[in-house]
Amino acid sequence: MLAPLLWASAIVLCGALRPGFSHFAQYISELGERGSSTELLMRYAAFVPTGLMHLAFAGALATAFRSSRFGVIAAILLGLNGLARIGAGFFPCEAGCEETGSLGQRMHSLSAGVGFLALVASTVLWGAVLKRTGDLRNLAAYSVVSGVLGLAFLLLMVWGAEPGTARGLFERLSSGVLSLWILVFALRLARR
Repeated sequence: MLAPLLWASAIVLCGALRPGFSHFAQYISELGERGSSTELLMRYAAFVPTGLMHLAFAGALATAFRSSRFGVIAAILLGLNGLARIGAGFFPCEAGCEETGSLGQRMHSLSAGVGFLALVASTVLWGAVLKRTGDLRNLAAYSVVSGVLGLAFLLLMVWGAEPGTARGLFERLSSGVLSLWILVFALRLARR
């Protein structure tokens, strides 16, 4: 699964291309904010393609786990994350990702929120599914812990959302934990 690697690479590259950008204090979405020098690169080489990859992975998981109702639901949640990520790419945030009331900013915020929550729920639900899957049982606890950590970091980001705080760090920790889970899960399935 190339999505986590593409996502992380795009964040690092776009951050390097933006003088003064702070991964500690600024949201990932600010790399694709309207009018920024990295807007198009982040939106159309990171958000949209990784969203499409998540959709494809979700489709493969729904097929592979079609005999498990919860497996199909977990795959649908992962697909919802993919759709939301595409939405976040199509609707860039405004400068600083500040809530301006514009339709684009509202759609971006909605997409990002739905995407993160769907991925957290999917990860935790996969823990329950994998616990009942003999050769993948060892991923069950890792899945649940990844989902809980992803949610905890997301909540820390929301609670500390003031400019200049560690909101960017917490968002990256949430995104990183969840992206790493996708990578580990995909690699484990590929070895299956």
